[in-house]
Amino acid sequence: MRSWKQDLWSMVKLATPVVLAELGWMLQGIVDVIMVGRLGPVGIGAVALGNALYYAPSIFGIGLILGLDTVVAQAFGRKDFDDCHRWLAQGVYIAIAATPLLMLPVWILGHMVGRFGVAPSLVEPTTQYVGVLIWGTLPLLLYAASRRYLQAVGQSRVVTLTYIVANLVNWGGNWALIYGHFGLPAMGVRGSALSTVISRIIMASMLLGFVWRYERKRGHPLFARWARPHWQQIRHLIHLGLPAALQILLEIGAFGTATVLAGKVSPVALAAHQIALNYAALAYMVPLGISAAASVAVGHAVGAKELSRARSDGWIAMAMGTAFMAIVAVVFILLPRPLIALYTTDATVLREGARLLWLAAAFAVFDAIQTIGTGALRGLGLTRIPMLSNLFGYWAFGLPLGIALCFWKGWGVLGIWIGLTAALIVIAGALFVYWRNRADALVRGEFTANPAPAGSH
Repeated sequence: MRSWKQDLWSMVKLATPVVLAELGWMLQGIVDVIMVGRLGPVGIGAVALGNALYYAPSIFGIGLILGLDTVVAQAFGRKDFDDCHRWLAQGVYIAIAATPLLMLPVWILGHMVGRFGVAPSLVEPTTQYVGVLIWGTLPLLLYAASRRYLQAVGQSRVVTLTYIVANLVNWGGNWALIYGHFGLPAMGVRGSALSTVISRIIMASMLLGFVWRYERKRGHPLFARWARPHWQQIRHLIHLGLPAALQILLEIGAFGTATVLAGKVSPVALAAHQIALNYAALAYMVPLGISAAASVAVGHAVGAKELSRARSDGWIAMAMGTAFMAIVAVVFILLPRPLIALYTTDATVLREGARLLWLAAAFAVFDAIQTIGTGALRGLGLTRIPMLSNLFGYWAFGLPLGIALCFWKGWGVLGIWIGLTAALIVIAGALFVYWRNRADALVRGEFTANPAPAGSH
């Protein structure tokens, strides 16, 4: 029997590289915006708008593959390594099939951007940026499938290494392609998009290479036994991944809607909202990484039929995430104005942003609970309830409350954030109770984790 200290240390080792990878993902977008800075507001605006158009469909595509966390981790836990390979193959087939379905709407939106009421000077560069960026969709999804696989078999450190290389390539590529260094043409925003595409090709190639090398060393050749499409497995992955993808879209959509609503209040409200949201999103990367680790750890334990450890790993992950976010909450409470001042010295934005950071402190722990609860439940193969919780929490409760407080009560952007805070409290409470009940029922033998389809072994 392992002690809780051993379980905690195992979770830390599993989660740390995943957290760093999430921060690396965030850094890629920041690098793009920084590197186009010399092009002026039009360049910055085109990259920001293009990424906004691309973000939701690409995240939805990644969400479709999240079921690999469950099935590969459970197969690895029962030491069925050939089944791990088969699941990866099905994830790759989903990525290939989903790519044109995701590229087409983004391409259409990129050509319709002039109808969205944006400044005329932004239309052409945004269309150019999106027209190049969409060609990174397949590498992005292949990277996502390889990453889920490597995390599920406990090889997450190479994901961090890949992001370091990709960010360096993206930085150098931006410098060379945007402004025309090394004899290359100065491509402007198209150069930034091409640099991102190249970095994603490198990410996918590196991770697939790591998968191949890891499996070759273990004596389980990956490509020598590459599986053909197995429609029952593909349906099972989509059954797991589609609710997860929708859950992510619901959450992204809620905060995107909050941003639009803040823009309707005033420029000051929008600036304060965006700054506070940047801090909340940065802190969120840590519980998001722990959530992925929780999914893998729970899946390993379920596959190995160590059901008490599955429950224990879920609770340990939740304790880690809530402890971190409790520290973040204290920082937000004690240092709101200095944090906002790193972005602006405007007195009204400082005052409004500080109030929003206090609310970010209020929902920080609940954000960790709902995120890690979602990951732990995914390890059990349960993805539908987190989706429904987000649907109700944000769209039936939190956003309507925020709109009422903002516009009817006249509380401004503070009212919107009160609505978001209330939504996160409701979602966290629902997922906390659901995880507790499912995990306890699992240990008592009253519930069986979502099994892989028959005939897959």
